[in-house]
Amino acid sequence: MACPACGLVAYPRISPAVMVLIVRGSELLLARSPRFKPGVYSALAGFVEAGETLEQCAIREVREEVGLEISNLRYFRSQSWPFPDSLMVAFFADYAGGAITPEASEIEDAGWFLHSALPPLPEPVSLARQLIDAACSRLDGGGGG
Repeated sequence: MACPACGLVAYPRISPAVMVLIVRGSELLLARSPRFKPGVYSALAGFVEAGETLEQCAIREVREEVGLEISNLRYFRSQSWPFPDSLMVAFFADYAGGAITPEASEIEDAGWFLHSALPPLPEPVSLARQLIDAACSRLDGGGGG
């Protein structure tokens, strides 16, 4: 956005967020938030805190939301959300340990799902769905994740 009087370019502030899809063998960790459409499961996500890297945020959000440890964090892609001014950055991660313990204020349910038997998912246009579809493609032998 440029000032019409002087041409100064102003860059809007954005709030970075991360999304993490955890893979364990042929299973994906999916969760339900009370804010989701009823019955829909997705990957874990949360906002980056001040002074935190994307990677640190991914590890923290997974610990906070489901009590798991992850390893081998791999970038997938990002998606801009101009309203409400956020940038979602998606990652794959491998399961590294722990038992699922959902944080009740953020997660209604979480569980491991075979990539061939998934619950209802977000719409295909969403980054979450693209991340899940890419993981399923890779697990089916098609690459992509």
